[in-house]
Amino acid sequence: MSHDLDYAEVGLKVGLEVHQQLLTEKKMFCQCPAGLYTDNHDGSILRHMRPTLSELGEYDGTALMEFKTRKNIIYLLHTSNVCTYEMDDTPPFLVNPQAIDIAIEQCLMLGCDIVDEVHIARKQYLDGSIPTGFQRTAIVGVNGRLPFRGRDLGITQVSVEEDSCREVSDRGHLIVWRTDRLGMPLIETVTDPDLRTPEEVEEAILLVGRVCRSTGHVRVGLGASRQDINVSVRGGRRVEIKGVPKAGWAPALVHGEAVRQVNLLALRDELHRRGLRLSSDLTIEHRDVTEILTGSFLEALSQTSWERYVDDGGRRSELERGSGAFCIRAIRLKGLAGTLGWPTQPDRTFADELRGRVRVIATLDQAPILLHSEDWPAGTEAELESLRESLGCTEEDGLVVVWGAEEDTLTAAEEIRLRYADAIDGIPHETRQPFEDGSTDFERILPGPDRMYPDTDSPPQRITRDRVDTLRAPLPEPPWSREERYSDAGVPTPVIHFLIRRGGARLVDLVVKECGADLSRACFFFGERVKGLRRAGVPVDDVPDEGWCDLFHLFGRYPATWHAWQDLTDWLAANPTADLQSEAELAGFGHPPENWQDTVADLVGDTTTTDDDKRPGHQRYVMGLAMDELRGRVPASDVESRILDLVTAQLESEPG
Repeated sequence: MSHDLDYAEVGLKVGLEVHQQLLTEKKMFCQCPAGLYTDNHDGSILRHMRPTLSELGEYDGTALMEFKTRKNIIYLLHTSNVCTYEMDDTPPFLVNPQAIDIAIEQCLMLGCDIVDEVHIARKQYLDGSIPTGFQRTAIVGVNGRLPFRGRDLGITQVSVEEDSCREVSDRGHLIVWRTDRLGMPLIETVTDPDLRTPEEVEEAILLVGRVCRSTGHVRVGLGASRQDINVSVRGGRRVEIKGVPKAGWAPALVHGEAVRQVNLLALRDELHRRGLRLSSDLTIEHRDVTEILTGSFLEALSQTSWERYVDDGGRRSELERGSGAFCIRAIRLKGLAGTLGWPTQPDRTFADELRGRVRVIATLDQAPILLHSEDWPAGTEAELESLRESLGCTEEDGLVVVWGAEEDTLTAAEEIRLRYADAIDGIPHETRQPFEDGSTDFERILPGPDRMYPDTDSPPQRITRDRVDTLRAPLPEPPWSREERYSDAGVPTPVIHFLIRRGGARLVDLVVKECGADLSRACFFFGERVKGLRRAGVPVDDVPDEGWCDLFHLFGRYPATWHAWQDLTDWLAANPTADLQSEAELAGFGHPPENWQDTVADLVGDTTTTDDDKRPGHQRYVMGLAMDELRGRVPASDVESRILDLVTAQLESEPG
C-alpha cells in the first residue's frame, strides 16, 4: 500500500476543464451587470429540486442522488445584480453576443474548428447552485491543439456557459447560496486526457490560463478562474476533482487520486477473493441500537450531545434538521472485517469513503460522522462488544455506527451498502471536493449524458465567417510565441508569465511598437516595477494606454528621465489624463542644470575621505546624494563619471 507511484506503470491519465469568467458588461442571458458582487441581500427565496426525465426517458444518476439529500435551498437576492430570469420566473434573453465573441477568440487562439451555429443546451444541476436546476451551455469550438512540452495537448472543446451561485453555508438539510455570481458568462476549455504526471497538470492549467488571459477579455483575481481535474489509472474510471481554485494544488491532488484509485482497485480484488463479485453478494444489516447505548461513555453517541449540536447550530426542524427522533444505528458488514481500515488516499482509509457519502447524502455532519470497529475509541471496547453481540457479528464482520435524526440514519445505512457495492466494481464515477493538503472528499456522483438536453427557450445563433475574421484580426500572438520572444530578450520566465497573466504583456508590446522602447526594459518595468507600485497601493491601473506611451516617449527623448521612473509614474497614476510632457518640462526633467557639475564637486568636497578601505562606500554615498538632486535631469553615468574624476583628482593632489 505504498503511496509512491510510477505514473507510467499505473497508467495515469489526466484531462482538464478550465473555467474562466469573461469580462463582459452584462450577464449571459439577461441584462443584469456582470461582476457586481454584494455581501448583503434584499430578500430570499426557498426552493426544492426534483429530477426530470431526459429526452430518452432516463433519470440522471446525479440528479437522483441529490434528490435523496432532501435539501432545502435558500437563495439570497440583491436587486442590483439579480432579476427574475435567474430565479426561473422569466425566459432567457438572447445569449450575450459579447460572450460568444470572447469564446470565439479563445477558439482561434487554440486552433479550434468553430461551429457554424451555437446551440444552447441545458445541463442539469440539482445541488442547488443554479435555481433553474440546469445550466445553459453551448459548444463554440472543437478539435484544438496547444503546444506543450514538445508535443500537442489536444483541446476537446471550448464552451460558453453561465456561472453558478456562490455557496454561503451548507448545514444538514439546508444549503444557502448568494446569487450575485449567478449567470455571469464563462468559458470552459476542455483538454484531452493527454497529461501523464501531476507536474504536467499544474503546467497545463497555467498555460491554458495564459491563453485565456492573452486577449485581455477575461476577469482576473480570486475566483475568476477554477478548474476541474479528471483523473484515472489503468483499470480505473474517470474521477472529477471539482473546482480546484489554484494550479499549485494540482500535483498533490492528482497524486492523491492516483494513489486512491490504485488502492481501491486492490480492495476490489480483495473483495473478489472473498467471493464478493456482485452487489447481491453483500449482506449488510442494520438496527436501531439507541437503547443499547443509553448512558454510553462516547460523547458523540449521547442524545444530549446531539441535541446540543442541533441547538448550538440553530438547526430548525423544518430546515436544517432531519425527520424523526434521535437514533443510533449500527450496521453489520458481513465478511468485511479489515476493509474499513483499508488505505485509500494518503492518510485516509475506506472508512473515510463512507464518511463522505454519509455526510453529503444522509446529511449527518456531526464529527466524526461515523464510528467503526477497526478504529474504535479506546476505553469503550465493552460497548463495541455489546453492539457486535446484538447484531450477531463474527470475527469476519465489520461494524459501523451512525447517529442523528432517524430517517437520516436509514439513508446512511443504505449509502454504506451502495458504497460497498461500488467497491466490488472498482472505482465509482465521482465528483470530489479538493482540499489544499492534497486530499479530496466525496461531493456527488459523476453526472452522465442523461443530464444534457436542448434548451427550447433559446434559438440557435449563427456564426458567420466575417464575424470570425473580424475577431481574428486584432488577436495578440499566442502566449508560447510571446514567451519565446521575451525569453530571447533575457526576461526571466516568472516575469514573462506574470506579464501574460496580468495583462502587462499588451502594454509591453504597445510601448515597444509605438515608442521604440527596449523590449527587456519594458518587460521589467511592467513586470516588476509597476507590479511593486500596484502592491503599494499606487493606482497604476488607472493610467490609460496614451499615458504609458507618453512616459516611454519621454524616456526615449530624455534618457536621464529613466532614473526618475518612480516619481514620473507616481505623478502619472495620480493624474492619468494630464499632460505628462508639460509636467516633466516644468519640473526640469531631462534638462541638466547648468551648474550640475559644481553641485557634484561641492558634495565630493564636503564628504571627502582619505581612508582607502572606506573610499568605495564613500563614492556610492556621494552618488546617492547627487542623484537625489539630479535624478531625471542628468544621466546617472555622467554623474558617476564626474564623481570618479573628482575623487581621482583628490588622490593625485594628496601629499606622498
